[in-house]
Amino acid sequence: MIDIHCHILPGLDDGAQTLENSLAMAKAAVNDGIRKIAATPHHQTSRYNNPKKVVVEKVNQLNDALQKEGIPLEILTGQEVRLFGDWELEYDHDLIATVNDKNYILIEFPANHVPNYAEHLFYEMQTKGLTPVIVHPERNSQIVEQPDKLFSLVEKGAITQVTASSVTGDLGKKIQKFSFQLIEANLTHCVASDAHNTTTRPFHLSAAYEEIEREFGTEIVYMFRENAEYIISGQMIYREDPQPIKRKKILGLF
Repeated sequence: MIDIHCHILPGLDDGAQTLENSLAMAKAAVNDGIRKIAATPHHQTSRYNNPKKVVVEKVNQLNDALQKEGIPLEILTGQEVRLFGDWELEYDHDLIATVNDKNYILIEFPANHVPNYAEHLFYEMQTKGLTPVIVHPERNSQIVEQPDKLFSLVEKGAITQVTASSVTGDLGKKIQKFSFQLIEANLTHCVASDAHNTTTRPFHLSAAYEEIEREFGTEIVYMFRENAEYIISGQMIYREDPQPIKRKKILGLF
């Protein structure tokens, strides 16, 4: 399996704090069946700023450590970029790290809303050949209450990634239910761990795929797994036409 969203690099954000933490996460990832991880530290939040150069250095150091320890895992570059107005200036100055240096960029919204300028910035990204990947939309309170916000962005070319722990129900049944609705409506295109550690925020990726297979069948599992491959290789993913989620289905979700 490939994990396109993980906070495994040591000392950069609220994920792994030490190299020992990173190695423990790597062993847990391998035990879960993961063979490649895009390391995606937070960038441009109020607390964390991790430009591409820093990420690349840390990725190289961790890959060296994994080789020395004999852990069969490859770490790729990435960032979880909080959407901000000057992203284009940073991108042009090579401060933004796309997934594996290809054409997909992980974008995080604030937890409680979708910025009004999101559609405009996504259009700018697409004119540069980038595809924005909206991470964990199932955990955004405005998207839960107004799923048409997400439908509009996906319809215009963005894709999304749900969190493994959301799919398994470890983040609550209501978030799990909305995650299933996103899958059913073709409003999400892959699943990733968003792992931060081995205890409170672990990988759960294999368990998420098992849950998706139970609910939706093997075809969706294959699609999500292949989409993760396509994202790290910069190819066009599989995607079906998105469908609106009727709000009456999710009244009282939160």
